Amino acid sequence: MPEQTFAAAPVPGTDGTPLSAEDAKLVTLARSARARVGAVEGASVRDQDGRTYAAATVVLPSLALTALQLAVAQAVASGATRLEAAAVVTEASTLDGSGHAAVRDLAADAPIHVAGTNGSLLGTVL
Repeated sequence: MPEQTFAAAPVPGTDGTPLSAEDAKLVTLARSARARVGAVEGASVRDQDGRTYAAATVVLPSLALTALQLAVAQAVASGATRLEAAAVVTEASTLDGSGHAAVRDLAADAPIHVAGTNGSLLGTVL
């Protein structure tokens, strides 16, 4: 299978509206996943049934996945067919294109909240 590349998505600034409790939980799970293994990024997603999946970036000689790609893969492997929302905790100022594309494979309109490593919301990609 040929390797695909996706352009990074810009992260619009936040309008000051606080996240819902469920979306704030996604940020907390993403921060925990990142911290647990000292990864570059952590991510989490919530599926159509309200189940959550958290993951961290994986970089091996034979495999590289963004945290968001892995969280989406875990959801799909567990039977998810749609995502309600996602969160990424990162030091970057843009959302990785591959992770963005993975979320869009399951939901054209799910918000992707991007937070800094301290958990503060940088913005939401819609």
